[in-house]
Amino acid sequence: MDEVAALAAVSKQTVYKNFADKERLFSEIVLATTDQIDEMVRMVSATLTDTDDLEKDLAELARQFITTLMRPEMLRLRRLIIANAERFPELGRTWYEQGFERVFATVADRFQRLADQRLLRVDDPLLAANHFFGLLLWIPVNRAMFTGSDRDSSVADLERYTGATVRVFLAAYGPTAPSGVTGDPRA
Repeated sequence: MDEVAALAAVSKQTVYKNFADKERLFSEIVLATTDQIDEMVRMVSATLTDTDDLEKDLAELARQFITTLMRPEMLRLRRLIIANAERFPELGRTWYEQGFERVFATVADRFQRLADQRLLRVDDPLLAANHFFGLLLWIPVNRAMFTGSDRDSSVADLERYTGATVRVFLAAYGPTAPSGVTGDPRA
């Protein structure tokens, strides 16, 4: 708390007046980052609304999303939240709900609209959104989380993941996906 007060150029008493303890300060700092999610939600809405080239627009969505999530400060924040999830489960849950869950819900809504327009074959739009982002993020995020490196994935790597994600996703969920492959595990 001494360091926080010094960095903020205020007294330690002022810090404690605004934040009851270190845990509350930590929570406030972490939850302040969920404002960035509003930008992602707007980006998702803008990218997939009224598409006339679904493959191009999905690639743009994937590119913007992976670029944002692979920024060093985002990876550090993710590590911090995961490392403290058992100690602060409510914080982790809130960050997830206000962050990823909101973005996934927005994408699921867009996927349902695209299915209604017969541009996608989606029985479970939320599962499809999870598949899309899972394909996109599995390799680079896991590599970053396990190696501790924020810079293991090059721009070329991220482009390769983006292209592969869109191809595989459209092979499974596109309007000409093979019969029975629509994201419905009962199919």
